[in-house]
Amino acid sequence: MRRRGWLIAACVVAAASIALGAVDDPTGRGLTAVPGIRVGHHTLSERPTGCTVILVDGEGAVGGVAQRGGAPGTRETNLLDPLNLVERVNAVVLAGGSAFGLDAAQGTMRYLEERGIGYRTGAGVVPIVPAAILYDLGIGSPASVRPTADCGYRAAGAASTDRVVEGSVGAGAGATVGKFGGAIGLPDGARRRAMKSGIGSAAIVLPSGLVVGALVAVNAVGDVIDPSTGRIVAGILNPDGTLADARTLMRQAGVTAGARPGENTTIGVVATNARLSKSQVGRVALMADDGLARAINPAHTLADGDTVFALATGTWTGDADPTTIGALAAEALSEAVVRAAAMAAAIEGYPAARDIGTVPARLR
Repeated sequence: MRRRGWLIAACVVAAASIALGAVDDPTGRGLTAVPGIRVGHHTLSERPTGCTVILVDGEGAVGGVAQRGGAPGTRETNLLDPLNLVERVNAVVLAGGSAFGLDAAQGTMRYLEERGIGYRTGAGVVPIVPAAILYDLGIGSPASVRPTADCGYRAAGAASTDRVVEGSVGAGAGATVGKFGGAIGLPDGARRRAMKSGIGSAAIVLPSGLVVGALVAVNAVGDVIDPSTGRIVAGILNPDGTLADARTLMRQAGVTAGARPGENTTIGVVATNARLSKSQVGRVALMADDGLARAINPAHTLADGDTVFALATGTWTGDADPTTIGALAAEALSEAVVRAAAMAAAIEGYPAARDIGTVPARLR
């Protein structure tokens, strides 16, 4: 029996590892392929920044979180600990603007409260809205422009079950990648450059009805690498416009990250329609977080605040295996990371993958 169980587990992981090369999401909707999940963005016009809201219909979803970056900016993550009382989440907010962007969650709370949605108390509802932010204050100016409560309210109002809009929108409007290496080893005055990234989303839909989706805003120190080929999609650019490759730079004497702690961060959400307990959802978040390490190198650094939320809506009545769901969530999240870089549009000083011809063939 032990050997049989091991073989089943091995088959689950193997199936998950090839899932994105097979059926995937025939709807093409990304995270909103998960029934009961809606996504909305609000992008500020004054400079590249904004927020993204993931709303859960009905009474909410069982929530969990994995936080493995060294410089996080979050709220309500302790609430998601399986030891703590509240189980269901009504929304998740992802925002730019560094810690200032956490204000966006207040706007989403107001939106939900107006509709009577939240944890029920004797004095009314309290919407449960975990949030995470990324640092984009140095992209465009003035830095005083950042997501506020109004941003969260507007993004919640824009949330729909339509195909997720990807690229340089919402929390990914000011996202960049490839900030490793600085000027080490270059002629005087020359510097390496970062590239534009953004929001990406992907989903896996199985014939059984199980759906696992992901959405991510990628603002990493490292490069975005397509796991299916090992090729860089977006990352550190040499002065001549060629890709430097963080994997190569890390092997050179004297090269350090060159990125200051707290000024980066990849933040995301995975969701499933499976019925899971709070501890099981936490395990799914932890496994899903491996998707970041597959598609970003280096990941989870001291200069990143990488955070992944997980949601289980429970609308699917099939046999929910957390190991399978966690493995699929990691695959969906890694594909969403690649899409975040591939769908981004360049801004001044930050070229995008489509500008240098590195978008994977499947996404062109």
